[in-house]
Amino acid sequence: MCNNRYAKSILQCLFSIEPIEVRGADVTVHSLSYDSREVRTGAAFFALPGVHTDGSKFIDAAIAKGAVAVIHETTLPLYQEHICYVQVPDVRAAMAAAAAVFFEEPSKDLATIGVTGTEGKTSTVDFIWQLLRLAGKKAGFSSTVSFSFGDEPVANPAHQTTPESVTVQERLARMRDNGCEYAVVEASSHGLSPRTARLLHVQFDAGVFMNVTQEHLEFHGTFEQYRYDKANLFRSLDSHDHKKKNGTVAAFGIVNLEDPSAAYFAQATKQPVFGFSVQKHTGAAGAVSFSNFAGGLSADNVHEGANGLTFTIHAAFNGVQKTYKAAAPVTGFFNVYNILAALIAVHNLTGLPFDMLVPLLNRLMPVRGRMCRVEAGQGFEVLIDYAHTPSSFQVIMPSVRDRVKAKGGRVIAVFGSGGERDTVKRPEQGRIAGEYCDTIILTDEDPRGEDPVELLEMIAAGCSNKKRGEELFIIPDRPAAVRKAFSLAQPNDTVLLLGKGHENSIIGKNGAVPYDEYTEAQNALRELRRTR
Repeated sequence: MCNNRYAKSILQCLFSIEPIEVRGADVTVHSLSYDSREVRTGAAFFALPGVHTDGSKFIDAAIAKGAVAVIHETTLPLYQEHICYVQVPDVRAAMAAAAAVFFEEPSKDLATIGVTGTEGKTSTVDFIWQLLRLAGKKAGFSSTVSFSFGDEPVANPAHQTTPESVTVQERLARMRDNGCEYAVVEASSHGLSPRTARLLHVQFDAGVFMNVTQEHLEFHGTFEQYRYDKANLFRSLDSHDHKKKNGTVAAFGIVNLEDPSAAYFAQATKQPVFGFSVQKHTGAAGAVSFSNFAGGLSADNVHEGANGLTFTIHAAFNGVQKTYKAAAPVTGFFNVYNILAALIAVHNLTGLPFDMLVPLLNRLMPVRGRMCRVEAGQGFEVLIDYAHTPSSFQVIMPSVRDRVKAKGGRVIAVFGSGGERDTVKRPEQGRIAGEYCDTIILTDEDPRGEDPVELLEMIAAGCSNKKRGEELFIIPDRPAAVRKAFSLAQPNDTVLLLGKGHENSIIGKNGAVPYDEYTEAQNALRELRRTR
């Protein structure tokens, strides 16, 4: 972003960082960049260390495009006289600090809500944002699928859950400058890790914990570190005074009481923590084992029909208990959890009563790529979902299986697994799918540099109860796999297209190839109608 409003001295931006060395005179910078290809005249360039390459290799390219300041970690062999060089111990931490100052600390002017969890983050962020808008509040959000600066959402082209700190702070600034009072941020474990520092200087006022299961061990190393990094969201609630331009926000946390790590997250903050649960699974509102528990919501009588979900909500807040009948036009039993978390967040942030908020649920819109139906006149159900982990399979597949079996149908699943990522989950994906699905078609998700067939065979190893060529197929070409699934589907069946969701490409060894699951499914269904 290049905006003279935000022009500042680079050393002013880095005032909280103790530099190792500064070479050259202080300069005014008009933008911040970590990608040399996007550098503009007057930019500060942050030479980020990376997995595959080092940003210091692109310093000359950044200067050639107009960078006037370079922030780096390692000692450089050459320096140019007209450039300000700032050597720091941690470039990512320095960039996070500089971005917050450069954009005038936007989270200090916004009631800022972070949502973390292995599953459910994107939908919960979207539901919080939708409910705030339906309640007449101006809010922005940032998620894997899309983002909004207070107006209608736009697609997130990078599909990165938590972008680099410069982008995070820029988005928050645009929300603030557009008159937003609230910001809802999808907070990934990567973004909350000090190794990336992407969310380091975001002043969160509320933290929402959905769940935590084994994932991203290729980055975090252990489950314990993965969970610890996620809990940084709750620790951050105690790091500032929550004073905003419109007054002080009463900080709080929200946890899924059914998750074994609920107490771990609740105890990571001194702020009051609220809980949610679905009684179908717990039989009660969950065993509360933390002292800062302040009440919550539970649900039962959950039913999923053609028009979405209906359920009963039980509220226990401030010693008052009340029951509400609720309906939401979204698919998937798991969305009850996301909705309960969103209700608590909006109620606490705005002070609006549940009597007003619960009726708004019937105006919620489903999130793109999250249990979305594709209709093209076919005689069977097609659902697209981003589910790509064993835990997400365990969340969506049982309820789909139960609903489809009740009407005499079968479940056909199409999915793969990401290449160059955690390999332990692959056979577990196959095992869970084999338990709940009648037919499995394994196909490319994002094989990246791996051999697609070898990758899919690792998943197939978990499908020991499926007969090859009849109940289990390996078809790396995803469009062909989708068409195979549709060719097998009969009335009352459900086809689950999993793993791509909102994404717009498939990444192979030669890079990304454009691909949109919705378009492919619609095209395949039209072709099927012509042949049947």
